[in-house]
Amino acid sequence: MNTLFTNAKIMKTDHANHSFNIVEGSLAVEGNIIKHVGGVPADFKADKTIDCEGNLLMPGFKNAHTHTAMTFLRSFADDMPLQDWLFNQVFPREGQLVEDDIYWLDILGIMEYLTSGITSNFDMYFFPPKNAKASVDCGFRTVQTSGLNNFGGSVEIVEENYNIVNEMSDLTSFIIGFHAEYTTSKELMEGIAGLAQKYKSPCFMHNSETELEVKECIERWGKTPTELTDELGMYEYGGGGYHCVWMSDNDFEIFKKRGLYAVTNPGSNTKLASGIAPIKRYLDEGIKLAVGTDGPASNNCLDMFREMFLMTGLAKIKERDAACVPAEEVLYAATAGGAHCMGLPECDSIEEGKKADLIMIDLMQPNMQPENNTVKNIVYSGSKQNVALTMVDGKVLYERGKFDIGFDPKEIYTKANAIIGRMK
Repeated sequence: MNTLFTNAKIMKTDHANHSFNIVEGSLAVEGNIIKHVGGVPADFKADKTIDCEGNLLMPGFKNAHTHTAMTFLRSFADDMPLQDWLFNQVFPREGQLVEDDIYWLDILGIMEYLTSGITSNFDMYFFPPKNAKASVDCGFRTVQTSGLNNFGGSVEIVEENYNIVNEMSDLTSFIIGFHAEYTTSKELMEGIAGLAQKYKSPCFMHNSETELEVKECIERWGKTPTELTDELGMYEYGGGGYHCVWMSDNDFEIFKKRGLYAVTNPGSNTKLASGIAPIKRYLDEGIKLAVGTDGPASNNCLDMFREMFLMTGLAKIKERDAACVPAEEVLYAATAGGAHCMGLPECDSIEEGKKADLIMIDLMQPNMQPENNTVKNIVYSGSKQNVALTMVDGKVLYERGKFDIGFDPKEIYTKANAIIGRMK
């Protein structure tokens, strides 16, 4: 399928300066590859032509940390501190999930991603092959990592999933990781470090999400979670951490030395009162950033517009500085930063030769006018209502409220309600 977009504004990414510029013209997609940007040869043969009517084509958002299938716990257990929420509400019900549940719950999450302009996600959850199958069947792009912990799984199963998912489809990949220091034995962490070294894989984990997590880790090991995992050899080939709120000076040094990503999750951190990540310091010290929603049980929505606003807004409050964490850095982290974090450099921007993972933003709505600064409009006033179209791998999966993923939305909603309905 070849697709031609005409009468478009097209957002191009300046990777060196983490900035953007907008050109006008057409964009041609040949199969799943962006073939021409700006000017399209007259002999380009399009199977489908989409008139953008002056709206914006931009890179899709990359949700760099989530637990998609936790859709079944959306608004089930809220207004609770993290440890109580996790151990007393989440874990007991997750233990009742079966493999087929993951498939249907993932599809529900994928639908929400598409409405938010998210073209790929970095998932951590159970039964990775089922997760990957859901993505492949929908035509969505998913990167996964392991949620291995003391409550289930093994290093051997992580290795098995690594090989299965990485060989399944161009739409699926797997990166080594584990849940968190506070849920995982040292023996298991050592095994994960060994896999990361064996496969030359980056390594990811929940890291320094709460003050209590860091305090108890220091009591156990005399080290922060970052120091401990670095000492175990997790980061020989890069990686990073999710949340990264309560970081020591030495943690920052390790992140810089290893080239690690801090994946911020401001919506979840706000709702669980975990704290405000030191975004300004990450930027000041040149530490790489990406943005994730976290799961729909702790957020509770999968909305990158809200994450972007909170990322900069909370930082401004924390630093008491309205000039810190500019919109351009936030949008870069939510698009190219996430792509690089997830090992998807071919999906990081709209350029000839890149994968056609892109979205159309409806500028012809009150919240996007006037067009004084389109980047700032997206970060500060944009919302999911502005997502007119989401294309993944050259296929339009969502357009103005309609899905083309091979499933009836009502069927997915019925399946999700049945899954949580049977649980005690």
